[in-house]
Amino acid sequence: MKIRTYVALLLTCVCVSCQTKPMKNSDKKVIYPKGTYGFDKQFLKNHFEIVELKNGASAVLLSPDLQGRVMTSSCKENDGYSFGWLNHDYIKKGVKNDQFNPYGGEERFWLGPEGGQFSLYFKEGDKFEMGNWKVPAVIDTESFQLTEKTESSAKFYKKFDLANYSGTVFQLEVNRTVKLLTSKLIEANLGIACDQLHMVAYESANEVKNVGTNDWNKQEGMLSIWMLGMYTPSDKACVVIPVKSGSDKELGEKVNDDYFGKISEDRLKVVDDIIYFRADGKSRGKLGISPQRASNLMGSYDAKNKSLTILECNLPANKTDFVNSAWEMQENPFNGDALNSYNDGPLEDGAQMGPFYELESSSPALELKAQESYTHVQRTYHFQGEVPELNKVSLKLFGISLDKIEEVMQ
Repeated sequence: MKIRTYVALLLTCVCVSCQTKPMKNSDKKVIYPKGTYGFDKQFLKNHFEIVELKNGASAVLLSPDLQGRVMTSSCKENDGYSFGWLNHDYIKKGVKNDQFNPYGGEERFWLGPEGGQFSLYFKEGDKFEMGNWKVPAVIDTESFQLTEKTESSAKFYKKFDLANYSGTVFQLEVNRTVKLLTSKLIEANLGIACDQLHMVAYESANEVKNVGTNDWNKQEGMLSIWMLGMYTPSDKACVVIPVKSGSDKELGEKVNDDYFGKISEDRLKVVDDIIYFRADGKSRGKLGISPQRASNLMGSYDAKNKSLTILECNLPANKTDFVNSAWEMQENPFNGDALNSYNDGPLEDGAQMGPFYELESSSPALELKAQESYTHVQRTYHFQGEVPELNKVSLKLFGISLDKIEEVMQ
């Protein structure tokens, strides 16, 4: 009896041993520190559907749950710096706010205008006050359909109706395509050599189609494609925007800084034809560049992280009608800005959404006939490396050195 019991016990141990495989190092979950792409990837997968695009060490995370939003990116895979700002605390709560859900992300698809008689963010008759402001759910919490996915690109689709402040109902389709850019394309697009730098870049093509039976016009209001990118601020970060040369009489003012009150001179400086805007997340302010002044480039430099970000978009020539997003009934609702930058900061009660800063671009006002479409293309480039190599890119694209940027904002 004892022998049988021993044999049975031995066989049981052998079977368990056969079924239990020793853990390999590759099976262990790597814990990445906060601020890295790997950390954000692990975090986001616990809360949203995530799609990853990869090309060598370049990687981008997108979410169909959030309209195909680019959540963040890296030029050094999981160990690399995570370029997009994410609101980790808010995402962890798992709640949905009827007004707005500040999840973050470094490129999100929105539609304009924000304020005025053709606003998409206020109901007819409401005062233009924060308590009445509401982001349409379709560009806040609703998902877009993932229609195609490859290793380096993804396509998203959504069809919906949207009403403006004046009661006009727009019927539209959105097709959004995001694709990683190769180093050859980066160099060809920007006319630079960057083989000594770490880089990640992607292009988004955002098509809006009027699928209704009525033409979109100035009398009833028009839409615009509005792209907003949220980034992590630092005491050493500065937004840089070159503007077209010319007199104020000919082209208008170089910068509009009166969205939330004038920006102080220590935070916003205009030197020759370059706009410098402090991006430290410590003082709330927004600026805009008119289509008469805007080029197709803007960006930011963060000396702390040795990173240079470039935003490039396809602003068409001779188009000056851009939607006006001012929170008021407007005399000229199509006298808006083509490029914007926002620096987050505490509100009067001390509350703060971020901190973060934004780089934004908009399409012209879309005067689309029934079944017509328009595509707004934006490219985002991130470079990291040694300062002399980053400096070559800044000199080529902005015509100024990185030392100049730091000197101006001291």
